[in-house]
Amino acid sequence: MTGPAAVRAALPRLLTTLAPHQAAVVRIGVAGTWGAYLLREWPNRRVLYGDRSPWSAALNERLLADTHAFTALSWSDGRWWFEAVYLLALLSALALALGWRTRASSVLFALTVLSLQNRNVFLGDGGDNLVHLMAIYLVFTRCGRVWSLDARRRARRPGKDPSEWGEPRALADALAAMLHNCAMLVIAVQVVLVYATAGWYKVQGSRWQDGTAVFYPLKLGYFTPWPELSGLLGGSLLVTFALTYGTVVMQVGFPFSLAARRLKNVLLAVMVVEHLAIALLLGLPFFSLAMVSADAVFLPTAFLLAVRGRAAGWWAARRPERPGEPGGPVEASAGGSAEAGAAEAGAVQAGPGRASAGEPVGGPGD
Repeated sequence: MTGPAAVRAALPRLLTTLAPHQAAVVRIGVAGTWGAYLLREWPNRRVLYGDRSPWSAALNERLLADTHAFTALSWSDGRWWFEAVYLLALLSALALALGWRTRASSVLFALTVLSLQNRNVFLGDGGDNLVHLMAIYLVFTRCGRVWSLDARRRARRPGKDPSEWGEPRALADALAAMLHNCAMLVIAVQVVLVYATAGWYKVQGSRWQDGTAVFYPLKLGYFTPWPELSGLLGGSLLVTFALTYGTVVMQVGFPFSLAARRLKNVLLAVMVVEHLAIALLLGLPFFSLAMVSADAVFLPTAFLLAVRGRAAGWWAARRPERPGEPGGPVEASAGGSAEAGAAEAGAVQAGPGRASAGEPVGGPGD
């Protein structure tokens, strides 16, 4: 099937909101990572981004004149304006992580992320750059469709049936769904580019070629929160060689693994473990959390639903029963009941022939 017929066949799927669970996990992860970082740096906030920063407002103005980057902190260099923006950044991160008024909070989150990061561009690392990009992309997604306070509110107060919508509302909904799908595709492509460029740059480095690149950060005091553990790993030539070459192989091979669902899932699990190890061994928790949050765009929907089901069962088993409250399973998510979750999982496992709104970017039924 080619030409106009193929377009007509694909159009209903393109106008359906895809990968809502992956979007929710990316939303929670990115907002939670940035919020945790702001809380950790609360005592140092004025030195990092405020009126006490060595990178003064005057120097930043000169840089902004060349880059034309946005930051609300350029409107005033007073302390209380900075404090208001910083507090607003914390509140918007919390609101987005909880999924409260997601459309508004995602815009506010993106503006505050840009405002703080563009106030002092010399503080960021790869994780901050990824948060910067994801904050922009999330504005165009429907990341509050599930696992959010918005979804809980919609479940309690459902609106009109879609069949009752007028043409303008239905058209706007279809365009919003298509915009969401495009944004999720951009997020997936961004993650692929991150791994592909990192992997191919490593291939060109002599330390990565001879298998010793991992050895050096394990010997630097700045990257050794656990000196004994780092010394144990760095003292083994075989371990450092395997970690060095394994990192390169995974990063270079990940884009190609997307054609094979099972291989992609295996590599994704290994890379998540690698990021958690980086957080522990090198003391880079926020970089690792940002990477894991972005990687979530490729997580299988069936896996996310299974995790949700286990979490709901664990909560139901430990939740004290209230007098007069009926027994049985509690709601598995803010967006629907446990039965709805099971039905959705069945739709995901039905195969490529049955499209599901829960399918991730990786491919049908993935």
